[in-house]
Amino acid sequence: MIVIVGGGIAGASLAIALGRAGQTVELFDAQTFPRDKPCGEGLMPAGVAALQRLGIPDGAGGAPFHGVRYHVGSRVAVGPFPPSAEHGALGRAQRRLVLDRRLLDVAAQTPGVTVRQGTPVDGPVVENGRVSGVRVGGDVRRAALVVAADGAHSRFRHRLDLNEPVLRSRVGVRRHYRLTGRTAPPWVDIFLGPSREFYVTPLPDGEVLVALLAEADAVQSPLEPQFDRWRAVPPPLRELLDGAQPISPLLATPLAATARRGFVPGAVLLGDAAGFIDPITGGGMAQALVTSECLAHFIVTHGAEHADAWLPAFERRRHALLRDYRLLTRGVLALARRPRLARAALATLSWTPPLFSHLVGVSAGTRSLVGPPKGGPYDRSI
Repeated sequence: MIVIVGGGIAGASLAIALGRAGQTVELFDAQTFPRDKPCGEGLMPAGVAALQRLGIPDGAGGAPFHGVRYHVGSRVAVGPFPPSAEHGALGRAQRRLVLDRRLLDVAAQTPGVTVRQGTPVDGPVVENGRVSGVRVGGDVRRAALVVAADGAHSRFRHRLDLNEPVLRSRVGVRRHYRLTGRTAPPWVDIFLGPSREFYVTPLPDGEVLVALLAEADAVQSPLEPQFDRWRAVPPPLRELLDGAQPISPLLATPLAATARRGFVPGAVLLGDAAGFIDPITGGGMAQALVTSECLAHFIVTHGAEHADAWLPAFERRRHALLRDYRLLTRGVLALARRPRLARAALATLSWTPPLFSHLVGVSAGTRSLVGPPKGGPYDRSI
C-alpha cells in the first residue's frame, strides 16, 4: 500500500494515477474539502495538459488566458505562451476551492483509492532507519511508501527533519473580486513595484484573483489598508477594480520553502512539500502535476516495495524537470529587487517578442531554456 499525506493538487493527482494503475492508496488530509488557501490560481499549459491526461479538461472549467504581461511603470511586455502540439497554448485559471475539490472527488471515486478528509497524520513511523508507515489518531498505518504532499509548510517534512532555513523572507497575500461592468483581460498581469509585485488572474464568472507578493520587511500591520493602498498605485489595476466587490477574505502566507533533500528511505516529498523558491513565475501548480505524474510512473514501473532503490533516480529526474524553471525564477527574483534593471530587461523583451514568448514557455513548462520544446514528464531530452 502507498500512503499519501495531503489531498491538494499533488497528492490527489498522484492518487488518481496510482489507483488507475491498480495500486492501493490511502490518502489523508487534515482539512475537509472544499477548503480555500492563499495561492495563485493560474494553471500553466503543462498543468492543463496534465489535468487533461487525468480526464479533467480545460483546467476543471477554468478561464483561459494567453500568457503573461509584465508591467513596470508605463512599460508593458507581452509574453504569449508559445505554441505546443503536446501542451496547447492556453493556461487556465480556476479557484482552488473548485479545482482541489474536483481532483479530490475524482480520487475518491477511483478504484483502489481511499480518501480520508478531516484526518490529520500525526507523523511518520520510523523503524530501523526507514519510514514504514504513519501514525493517525494513535493508530499505525503501514505502507511500502509514504508520500508527503502536505504543502509548502509541510508538517511531515518537519517531522522527517528535512526542513532547510529560508534566507529570503517574502509574504504572499490574496483576495478575490467580482468585477462590475468590466471583463478581465485574458492574461495574467504582473505589476512590478518597489519590494512587491501584484498578480491579476482572470477567473470564471467575472471574477479575478489579485495576489500580492512582497518582501516581509515591507509589509505592515494591519495588512488590509496597505494592500488596498498598494493595489491602487498601478493605473490599469486601479481601473479594473473600480467598483469591484471583494468576495473572499484577505489571506496571507509566508513564501518559499526548502528541503535538505526530497526523500528518505521509505518516504518522498512531493509538490510544494519538496521545496520551492518563490511563486513569482507562477508555475507551481503545473510543476506539482507534472512531478506527481513522474512519481506515479516510477512507482508503477519499479514498485513501491523497491522505492529505496529507485528514489535517487526519481530525485534526479525531478531536478531535471524543474531545473530550467528554477533558474528562470531566480533570474526574475533578481530583477524584481532591481527596478531599473527590470525596466531595462522588459524593454529588451518587448523589442524581442520571440525571446519573451520562449521564456514564458519555460515558466509554462513547455520549453527548455536551451534546446528543443519539452515533451511530457518522461521526455528523454530533459
